[in-house]
Amino acid sequence: MRRKIVAGNWKMNKSFAEAEDLLNELYDALEEQTPSNVDVVVCPPSIYFEMAVDFSETGIISVGAQDVSKYENGAYTGEISAQMLSGMQVEYCIVGHSERRKYHSETDAEIAQKTDVLLKHDITPIVCCGEILSEREKNIHFEVVKKQISDALFHLDPLDFAKIIIAYEPVWAIGTGHTATPEQAQEMHAFIRKTIEEKFGKEIAKKLPILYGGSCNAKNAKDLFSQADVDGGLIGGASLVAQDFVTIANAF
Repeated sequence: MRRKIVAGNWKMNKSFAEAEDLLNELYDALEEQTPSNVDVVVCPPSIYFEMAVDFSETGIISVGAQDVSKYENGAYTGEISAQMLSGMQVEYCIVGHSERRKYHSETDAEIAQKTDVLLKHDITPIVCCGEILSEREKNIHFEVVKKQISDALFHLDPLDFAKIIIAYEPVWAIGTGHTATPEQAQEMHAFIRKTIEEKFGKEIAKKLPILYGGSCNAKNAKDLFSQADVDGGLIGGASLVAQDFVTIANAF
């Protein structure tokens, strides 16, 4: 059976005090409603890693980063390396989020580099892919997603590829209040799995966790997670409300 994963991307939100309150609320809620066979990951802003890792020592949550430098080290002001993340006991890292692609012009080649440095330091990459609204309207969304995946990940050998997680983001559904229907999510997730099977074989494709990342919330998570190829969620706004996030984590 594939791993079930719910990862909360806090993005650039919460003061220090608010972050501490949220982690406390999340910990208390998860103690009462511990999801079975689900990995719960929290991806706060990097300045809160130490605090989040203290909570992760209970084994209830794991900590992830929202981004990483493509460089190992050096004169790159403001960057955070995979080695630094590993030293902070960060276990996961989001790579290629649509907001990084849009606001920082991040390319698939850079995403490939970031994936490589994460794997080198034994951090699990959560690699994002997805189409914008105009690409879906032109009916080229499958081509777009296939190219993103192949350009960013097909250089990996099968052993390394088997260590990653893919998150599908219909970009038109992020922060808009719109959500892909469960059928639309399943259609794309099945396509992604088939694309991986063609490159790496059926066994690796079968075990690959594919998360849904487009305005998943406490109300629609159960329907989305009931789809055969949806293995969890990369959660944005709903991860900022402890009880909503816990409800999502228990939606399988």
